Amino acid sequence: MAHVVDIGAFKVGRGQPPFLIAGPCVIENEQLVLDTAGRIAEIARALGMPYVFKSSYDKANRTSIHSFRGPGIKKGLEVLAKVKREVGVAVLTDVHTESDATEAGTVVDVLQIPAFLCRQTDLLIAAAKTGKVVNVKKGQFLSPPEMGNAVKKLEECGNARIVLTERGSSFGYNNLVVDMRSFPILRSFGYPVVFDATHSVQLPGGGGTKSSGQREFVEPLACAAAGAGVDGFFMEVHPDPDHALSDGPNMVPLHQLKALLERVMRICDAANPAK
Repeated sequence: MAHVVDIGAFKVGRGQPPFLIAGPCVIENEQLVLDTAGRIAEIARALGMPYVFKSSYDKANRTSIHSFRGPGIKKGLEVLAKVKREVGVAVLTDVHTESDATEAGTVVDVLQIPAFLCRQTDLLIAAAKTGKVVNVKKGQFLSPPEMGNAVKKLEECGNARIVLTERGSSFGYNNLVVDMRSFPILRSFGYPVVFDATHSVQLPGGGGTKSSGQREFVEPLACAAAGAGVDGFFMEVHPDPDHALSDGPNMVPLHQLKALLERVMRICDAANPAK
C-alpha cells in the first residue's frame, strides 16, 4: 500500500509533485536562517515545489569536540517557530534523544532521525508518539531492505506519517556511495522516499578534524535520483558555504539552487509523466 503523507498544507508521496527539504545545515544565527528560508521559499514557489525548511539546533555528531554544534534546543526551536510564522513554511529538524523528540515535536512539522541513530528504538518510539511526520535517514551502515525494521517500529507505535531518506552507504576511507537500487527498495515499504543529495557527497571525516565534501557531484546524483523515481529532495543550502560553520563543502550555494532544481524537475517530469 502506497501512503500519501500530509506535511503542513501539502501532501507527499506517489502521484504528488516532488517536494523539497532545504536549508542551512545548522542554525548559525536567526537572520541567516530567516533570509535563507525566505529565498528558498520563493524559489520553490516559482517552481511549484512544496517546501519544508530544514536546519539543526544541535549537530551532536560533529567530527571534532571543538566543532560548532548550534544554539541548542531552546533557542533553536524559537528560531524554527519564527521561520514557520514569518516565512509560512513547514519546518524540520533532527533530534538525538527521546526528550528532544518530545520537545521539538511541539514546534516542528517533521522530526528527522539522523542516519547514525536510525536503529535507536527508543528514539523512534518517542518521535512516533509525537504524531508528527518522522523522516528516517537510512544509516550509512545499513542495506536498503533493513530500513523495513525502522518502518515497523514507527508503525507499531501507531504512526504512519513516515518518510524515508537515502543518504549513501559507507565503505570506509571517508567516502559514500549511492546505490540507485535503494530507491525502489525503500519505496516498496509504501512510504515517500527522499534523496539527500548533499550528505551523499560528504566525505565523512575527510578534513581530518571535520568532514569534507564534493558539492560538484550534487547535481549529477540528484538528476540520477530524479530519473530513478523519488518523491522529494533533501539539500542543505547556504548563501556562503565556504564560510559555513558546518558541512560547507557539500552544501549547495544559494545562488545555484534555482538552476539545479529546474534541471531536476525536468527529469522528474520526464520520468513520471503522470504527475
